[in-house]
This record gives sequence, C-alpha cells and structure tokens, in this order.
Amino acid sequence: MKKILLTGGGTAGHVTPNLALIPGLKEMGYEIRYIGSHNGIEKKLIEKEGLFYYGISSGKLRRYFDRKNFTDPFRVLKGYSDAKRVMREYQPDILFSKGGFVSVPVVLAAKKYKIPVIIHESDMTPGLANKLAIPHAVKVCHTFPETASHLPREKAVLTGSPIRRELLAGSREAGLALCGFEEEKPVILIIGGSQGSVIVNETVRKILPALLEKYQLIHLCGKGNLDPALEGRRGYCQFEYATDSLKELFAITDIVISRAGSNAICEFLALKKPSILIPLSAKASRGDQILNAESFRRQGFSEVILQEDLTGRSLMDMIQKIFADRGVYLEAMEQNPVRDGVETILDLIRTYSK
Repeated sequence: MKKILLTGGGTAGHVTPNLALIPGLKEMGYEIRYIGSHNGIEKKLIEKEGLFYYGISSGKLRRYFDRKNFTDPFRVLKGYSDAKRVMREYQPDILFSKGGFVSVPVVLAAKKYKIPVIIHESDMTPGLANKLAIPHAVKVCHTFPETASHLPREKAVLTGSPIRRELLAGSREAGLALCGFEEEKPVILIIGGSQGSVIVNETVRKILPALLEKYQLIHLCGKGNLDPALEGRRGYCQFEYATDSLKELFAITDIVISRAGSNAICEFLALKKPSILIPLSAKASRGDQILNAESFRRQGFSEVILQEDLTGRSLMDMIQKIFADRGVYLEAMEQNPVRDGVETILDLIRTYSK
C-alpha cells in the first residue's frame, strides 16, 4: 500500500484543499496521515476525519518585526527535528503540502529523506512559506493562470483548487426548507470569511430592508456576530457559520457576496455562482485577496468592490449589475478550462509517488 503524508496549517484555507483530496486518495488505496502543529486549526479538522495526526513544533515566519521573531526560529528548528522523526517512522511515498508556516520544516525533512514533494499554491503570488518550500518540490500546483510567472516553468502545473465533493451534492429542497425561503425569489449568500467581517455585516444590514424587497438573504456572519433583532425576519436567514449544511445553502444560492480567499472563490467557480468579491485591504493582509479578486474579475467570473469603496449604495448597485448580467458570468464560468483540481492533483500524486 502506498503511503502519503499531507501537511498544511495555520488557517482553514491551508487545510480544506487537503480534505478535498482524501476521498480520492482512499479510493486509490493510499494510507493517509497528516502532519501539522500541535494546536492549530488543522488538528481539529483532520482528527474529525479520523486520520492519524502527527503534531510538531511550529513557529510563524514573519516579514515584519515582532518579539516572537527571536524565539520562533528555534520552534521551526524543533519542528524540523520532529518532522525528520516522522519521516523516519512513517516513510511516506510522497508528501503533499498546502502551505502555511507549519509546512516549511516538513518539506525540508521530506527533502532530506528523498521523499517527493508536491506543493499547492492557492493565491496569485506564493506566500513566504511556499517560497521557501518551492525549491524542494517536484511540482507546484497553482490556482490562478497568472501564478505561473512566479514559479519555475518546469514545476508549475495549473490545477485550480481542489473542491470538496460534498459541496456539489446539495439539495435545493432541503436548502429552502432550512431557511424557510420561497421557491421563486432570488437568493443571495453573504460570506464574511471564517471569522466573519464586521464591515460586510454592517453594510448588508444597513440596506437589508431594500434588499428584502427583491431578494432573500443567507448571511454567514461569523462567530458572535448574529443580530438577535433580525431573528425570524422573513426572507433573511443568519448563521454564525455553516458546515454540513453549506451544500444545501449553495444549492439555493443565485449569487454570492464574499471576501476573496482563494479556496472559497474557487468553490464559487466550481458551483457556477457569480460573485461580488470584497477583498481584505492591503493594510490588513499582504494583498493576496485583492490579486485573487482581480483575477476572477478579469476572467469574467466576479465583480469587485474594494473595502475602502464599500457602501450600501455601491453594494446595491453591484448586486443589480450581477443579476442583470448573470448569464454572462455563468457563460464565462462554463468556458473555464480548469475543470477538476482534485483529479489533476491525484494524477500528479500517482505519478510522483516513489
């Protein structure tokens, strides 16, 4: 039996693509284990899948000054030692890395023991962790066509992002029943990211009465961000977040309003959901969401409102534009050449397993 080690952590975005690969890897007969940090979000998500999990020491790699910059290098060195022990013990045939700071010592340890490494880069430009890991990989999968210019030509493979199969299997009837929505009235899904977005939440609620005249709204507003005053409002259904029910919510959605994390927007593309993207500002991130959103706009899948331009009026105008031209966005999505990130990546794993 072939053995694969998966890694990636720090955020859910560094884990969910790995989760999307697991059913296919099992069908291919691979034994699967995961290596991540001791207490990161990846530990909870992976153990929920029933996989064997190795926890290692990890330290964050920063481009800015922080007191932890003096101690975290020692955590990274300890993580490298931990990862080498895992490689000796498990002896995987291949390592698949989704990135995040925990992945760097794991990739280096795999290289030391001549274990082939495949990396996936979700964003338009590689983050620091993947920049450090790319020289040691046999192939680098990427989501956006533009990313190829930032990668070694002989390693770059345009795969798109692996999409969880269950998201494609939602029931429209179940979604309508869950939200108590009408069959005919259009539905907008608002997603503010895993923690929610205060500015998106406030802007949507500011124009809620006007929106409800023409649309029904599903609002995933983040932990602690429910508005009790809006409970039971006809045509408005709010959740802190959705996990098992997300596929049903997507099944009844006509358009999405969202941040621009790469995994999320690739799910919208796979599900053929036109979107209005409100990327995190460059002040709050390295600017990757802005680049992601602009790529989707250029490809005709989405429209973009920069956070500093977000108002009730700009959002309402963009919603009307998306609905008026919805067929144009759907046609662009249908013509997208990147079809199945999961199958392409599984083929690479099969090819490069030693």
